[in-house]
Amino acid sequence: MCVRYVNQLGGRGLFTTVVSVPTLPARTSRRAVYDELRRRVVTLQLPPGAALSENELAAELGISRTPVRESLILLSQEGLVQVFPKVGSFVSRVDPDRVADAQFLREAVELASLDDVPADPAPDLVAELRANLAAQEAVDQDADAFFPLDEEFHHGLLRLAGHERTWPTVVAAKGHLDRARRLGLTENASMSVFRDQHEAVLDALLRGDRAAARTLMRTHLRAVFADIERVRRRSPELFASNAGSVPTRRSVAVWD
Repeated sequence: MCVRYVNQLGGRGLFTTVVSVPTLPARTSRRAVYDELRRRVVTLQLPPGAALSENELAAELGISRTPVRESLILLSQEGLVQVFPKVGSFVSRVDPDRVADAQFLREAVELASLDDVPADPAPDLVAELRANLAAQEAVDQDADAFFPLDEEFHHGLLRLAGHERTWPTVVAAKGHLDRARRLGLTENASMSVFRDQHEAVLDALLRGDRAAARTLMRTHLRAVFADIERVRRRSPELFASNAGSVPTRRSVAVWD
């Protein structure tokens, strides 16, 4: 375990804090390195536009540069990292078009699954969802704690419908969306509105009103667009505005 200064997102924008960074075993798998770097990008530990150093990342993780380089290539194929010859590698800024595409996919899967929730859903799964809602209420003002509970709730709804195996595909496709969602959560002092939307969807399903559940879910999933627009007005440097722009390395990376 080592300590690193990183930029994170606060209520008024980026701030610097100290976090503990896990050191991976020297003989760790390439997949573990990729998963760790992707986690940092998606959770905004590595914020949009951040410069990436293979040497620094390898030193922090306690590994050689090769798996770091290979992982950055994979992340660039996902559009989460951009590599500029003679300039360097950077976390990609949030691309609204990619966010919209990921949202389209997620919405298609989750809305369709609601139709397959049985009239008498498994009581143990319903109990897990109720417990999740209670946990969401307990972290009302903690966006970082709320996010994984939000993920668990949506995964739980897919389990309720018998489509749990689609979740890894949804997760893999929504890296850009998840960054936007995390940015959007910073616009809300309380998570209660999202928790209440979750409960309304579940209640509609349990009373057999799938049409209402679909409408509620659609509204819930699309709320991210209004939130990220507010973030973009406040912090435009976090978002891609010019597909051809190239950062300039000074003491910090400067984007056009």
